[in-house]
Amino acid sequence: MSEQAAVGKLTAQTAEQSGGVLAKLIIFALSLGILPLSSYFLSRDYLWDGNTIYAAITAIVAANLILVLYIFEAMREEARLRAREKQQGESKKDR
Repeated sequence: MSEQAAVGKLTAQTAEQSGGVLAKLIIFALSLGILPLSSYFLSRDYLWDGNTIYAAITAIVAANLILVLYIFEAMREEARLRAREKQQGESKKDR
């Protein structure tokens, strides 16, 4: 019975993690589509006084910033998963 309970808990944890990962992916995908476009038009009209080259550079910086943040978040998620697996492995050894 205890093995079945452990498998059930592990399956529930995996489902929770994949739901969180999917939500993060959707958020970053939407921000990658919306933020560079809005930063281009807003910076062109309000920051750079119609200069499209500077506005394009602003949009490029915004897109790259989102990509870097996504990579950083993916690395943090990987580290959390490894720490959780290591902790679960140690708790199994203690039994």
